[in-house]
Amino acid sequence: MEIKNIDASDTWKIRHEVMWPDQPFEFVQLDEDNFGLHYGVFDDNQLVSIVSCFIEGDVMQFRKLATLNSYQGKGIASLLLKYIFKTAQKKGIKKIWCNARKEKKQFYEKFGMYDTGEVFNKAGQEFTIMEVLF
Repeated sequence: MEIKNIDASDTWKIRHEVMWPDQPFEFVQLDEDNFGLHYGVFDDNQLVSIVSCFIEGDVMQFRKLATLNSYQGKGIASLLLKYIFKTAQKKGIKKIWCNARKEKKQFYEKFGMYDTGEVFNKAGQEFTIMEVLF
């Protein structure tokens, strides 16, 4: 497994397939993608997991963490999160946050993130805002 910087457009196929298969492909293409840092995990040159990071000052939001279904449960998303947390710390980031699907909350808690209690719905999915401070 290898983690590399990728283009925003490289994330869209996995975002769509894993996170929003019932939505039009354009649903996963964000205007702010042009301003983000995008990372992918490759297995034998196949992109299998992605995440997008957006930094404002000393705060980073990561979005659209997704791993192909056939690669889930193998620690790949954990590897990617550890990588972006380490990268954030090197950049002097003081807070990392994300909009987590409610059913994934326990996954993020393993990384020291906590639920802020702010909840919202998007396209029929319930999300909670989670964060960690450094």
